[in-house]
Amino acid sequence: MLTGAARRGTLQKRFVDNAGQGQARGPVGDDEDNRFRFITNSAARLRENPEALTAFLESLRKSLLRIAVALLGCSVVGYIFAEPILKYFHDIVGAELAAYGIPEAFLALLNVAFAVGVFACIPHIIYEILAAIPAAFPAFSRRAVFGFWFMSVFLFYAGALFCRYVTLPYGVKFLLSFEGQSIEAIISVRKFVSFCMLFLFGFGLIFELPLAMILVGRLGLVSAQKLGGYRRWAILIISIVAAVLTPTPDVFNMMLMAVPLYVLFEVGLLGMRVWGKKAG
Repeated sequence: MLTGAARRGTLQKRFVDNAGQGQARGPVGDDEDNRFRFITNSAARLRENPEALTAFLESLRKSLLRIAVALLGCSVVGYIFAEPILKYFHDIVGAELAAYGIPEAFLALLNVAFAVGVFACIPHIIYEILAAIPAAFPAFSRRAVFGFWFMSVFLFYAGALFCRYVTLPYGVKFLLSFEGQSIEAIISVRKFVSFCMLFLFGFGLIFELPLAMILVGRLGLVSAQKLGGYRRWAILIISIVAAVLTPTPDVFNMMLMAVPLYVLFEVGLLGMRVWGKKAG
């Protein structure tokens, strides 16, 4: 493994060689050097203080136990409201639901109850995960943890609401438009629940994109300048993701997903410029 000095010498030589060819890329070398320093510094901290890793894993274990207890309690309460929630989503679709099997209706209600439990526990789940980070990364202060928690919860629910009021109704309406005199949609209640919950949670997680970008920026793994240079690739990837996740093949519904994703990408770049490179 190259030492820090040897690696910097290699990067400087690469910079000079590229400059001689008219292709100098100083910022790229700086990014590589920053990533190398972050990795080596983190490894050195773990070697000098292995108790930090043990403390982090122990804190994470306790957090997972608290999450499991909270999730179980919220799911039990969610079962009480499972049937009204199922009716609420059924009214959005307007198609006939059927149970293709004796336990299917009961299992569908259990799925709804579990989804309600997870949805209600999202603030607690995110807090427990973020609260364990300072044990391994002291640069993440409690104030930073609270900021990440607040924005993460907000973005998750914003994504779920966007799916509920924009993507899901239009997508389902489009798919059911293929009904005709010879085709009548009779949907499995369990598959219907899985379909709705998949998109709600999927959009909620996708809306976390800006925070994920800010996080890697704070860790020094990539800079906003370098990531912004791949904007064309980002547009292509966003278009592919939108085409895969939207339940319809038409361009209109795909743009309902692609445009917010690109806006989130630009918000993430802005956040990286403002709050990036804090943990190096």
